[in-house]
Amino acid sequence: MFTAGKYDVIVIGAGHAGIEAALASARIGCKTLMTTLSLENIAMMPCNPSIGGPAKGHLVREIDALGGQMGLTADKTCIQFRMLNTGKGAAVHALRAQADKKIYQAVMKEICENTDNLDIKQLLIEKIIVENKKIAAVITETGEIYQATTVILASGTYLKGRIIIGETIYDGGPNGQRAAINLSDSLKEIGIKFMRFKTGTPARVDGRTLDFSKMEIQKGDENIQNFSFMTDIPTKNKTFCYLTYTNNKTHEILKKNLHRAPMANGIIEGTGPRYCPSIESKIIMFPDKERHQLFLEPEGLNTQEYYVQGMSTSMPMDVQIEFLHTIPGLENAKIMRPGYAIEYDCIDPLQLKPTLEFKGIAGFFSAGQSNGTSGYEEAAAQGIIAGINAAMFVKGKEPLILKRSEGYIGVLIDDLITKGTQEPYRMMTSRAEYRLLLRQDNADLRLTPHGRSVGLVSNERWNRFQTKKAEIEIATSYLSNTILTPSKDINDKLISLNIGEIRNTMPLSELLRRPNVTYENLQTIFDIPQISTEAQFQVETNFYYEGYIKKQTELALKLEKLESKLIPQGIPYENILNLRSEAREKLAIIKPRSIGQASRISGVSPADISVLIVWIEQQKRLQSITQLKHHKI
Repeated sequence: MFTAGKYDVIVIGAGHAGIEAALASARIGCKTLMTTLSLENIAMMPCNPSIGGPAKGHLVREIDALGGQMGLTADKTCIQFRMLNTGKGAAVHALRAQADKKIYQAVMKEICENTDNLDIKQLLIEKIIVENKKIAAVITETGEIYQATTVILASGTYLKGRIIIGETIYDGGPNGQRAAINLSDSLKEIGIKFMRFKTGTPARVDGRTLDFSKMEIQKGDENIQNFSFMTDIPTKNKTFCYLTYTNNKTHEILKKNLHRAPMANGIIEGTGPRYCPSIESKIIMFPDKERHQLFLEPEGLNTQEYYVQGMSTSMPMDVQIEFLHTIPGLENAKIMRPGYAIEYDCIDPLQLKPTLEFKGIAGFFSAGQSNGTSGYEEAAAQGIIAGINAAMFVKGKEPLILKRSEGYIGVLIDDLITKGTQEPYRMMTSRAEYRLLLRQDNADLRLTPHGRSVGLVSNERWNRFQTKKAEIEIATSYLSNTILTPSKDINDKLISLNIGEIRNTMPLSELLRRPNVTYENLQTIFDIPQISTEAQFQVETNFYYEGYIKKQTELALKLEKLESKLIPQGIPYENILNLRSEAREKLAIIKPRSIGQASRISGVSPADISVLIVWIEQQKRLQSITQLKHHKI
C-alpha cells in the first residue's frame, strides 16, 4: 500500500448524491475527490428515466435554489415535461420530466470533469480508516491510500449488492455493474449499523416491437416550465409516453407463478419500497383490482429502449415474457433488459446528525440511497447538504441545517435522523406539515440566501434572485396600498374582464383573491408594475392563499421555539428517573439536537418531553449555583 494523495473531501460514489456532494464541496473551494466503480456510472439512472414528480419536483427546485446541478442538467437534457396536479392547489403542483438517460449522464460527466478543485477517479474503496474517532483515510482495492479531512459515503445500492431474477442470483450493482462487497465489513468494523433493503426495476422493451396504436398517447405540456430558476431558454417536448393496462389474463399468469416469485419463496430478504411495489406485490395487495396502469416511457431519443413504468418485477424470465405479452400493445414485445430486484446494505440513518455527519466519527458523512432512501431526487438533496457540510467542516464554519419549515430537504433529513426508516424512504407532500409554505415555485425565496451564505450561489444567480424578490415586494406593496372605490368607471373595467363589479372600498389586492383573476388581467385595466411572469405567480399565490399562509407561518414560528431549545450533548438519559424506559432508550440512541427534534421521536411522549425540559432546567440551575459558589471561594 502507498499514499496516493490527500484531499479535503473524498466522495465515495458518483450517482446523484455523490455528484451533488462533490460539486458542492469543490465549488465552495475544497480539494475534492469523487470515486466511482466505473466512470460509466456517473449520474447513471438505473431505474426510471425521469426527474421530478410529486414532492420530488420540489426537491429538485430546492437543490437548484441552493446552487446545485440537477435542475440545470434536467432542463438541458429532458425530452418531455409535464406539470402534475394542476387541478389542485399550488402547494402540490409538481414538475416531472422524461430524461434522455445517456445525454443526462454525458452532460453531468462533462460538468464534473471540468469543475475546478474536483478530481474523478475510477476506484473501488474497500476500507475506511478512522483515528481517534475522526476520519483519516480510505484504502482502495489496489492498495492506494487517500488521506482525507472528510469522507462522504454515497454508495447507493452497491454495498453488497445482490441481483435477483427468479431463481437466478448473483452479486452485482444496478445495470450489471460491479458491487462493493468488502466496504460494508469495513464500515461495520468502525461501528456503523446496517439494514438490508431491496428495490427493483421493470423490463426494458424494444420500441420496434410495440403497437402504440393500442395505447393511450401521453403528451407533454404546451406551456412548459423549467426546473432551474436559472434556465432562460424554453425547454421542448421531443417525444411521447404511452399508457396501457394489465388485465385479468396478466394477473392469472402472475398468480399461478407466485410460488416462483423471490419475494414469496424467501430468496429476497430485504425490505422493499411500500410506494413502488413490484407487479407481483400489487396482485397480492390488491386482489380485487381488475387492472393496473403501465406507462411506456422512452429511455432516450437515440435508443429503442422503453421503460415499462409500473411493472417492476423479479419474476423468472419466462414469466416476465409470458405476462408482458398479455398487455395491449405489448403482445409481441421483445425484452432488451430484464426486470430484476436488487438487495443491498444501507446504514441506519438514526446514526446521523442533522448535518448528515455520523455522530461518533468526526468528518464522516453519508448521503443518498445508502441512507435508506429511494429515488434520484432524495439522493441528490442529501448529497448537496452533505457536500456543503463537509466543506463547512473543513473550513471550520457553522454547518447548514435546514428546518422542516424551510424546505422539503429539511423534512427529508429530519425524518431520516429522527424517525429512521423501516423501508426505502420516499419523499411525499403529505410528509410536510407546512406544504403551503414549501411550494416548488418559491424554493428560491426560501433557500437561495442559504446557498449564498455557504458560497454556492453565484453572483449571476444572486442578482437574479434579488431582482425577483424586489419585483414581488414592489408589486405587493402597490396592490396592498392602492385603494379601489366603487364607481361606474371602475366597475365597467372590471365587468369587461368578467371579474364582477365592487360595492365597497377595498385594496386592489383583494381582487386577486377571486377565482380566475390574474396579475396579467389586472395589468390590462390598471397601471400596476410590470414584473416577470415568475414574480406575478408569487404575488397571485401569496394573496390568494394569504389567510392560510399566515396560519401556517404562525404555527411554524410557534414550533420554532421548541427547535431553538437546544439539548446539551452528553446527557445521561439513563439517569433521568421519571422518563419512561422506551423514551430513555430512544433519546440515548438518537441524541436529539433540540427539544423540537426530541418531540418528533417515535416512542417519546409529550409527558417525556416535559420531564426532559424540567430536568435540563434543573441542571442549568445547579450549574449556576455551583459556579456562583466557586466564584465566591
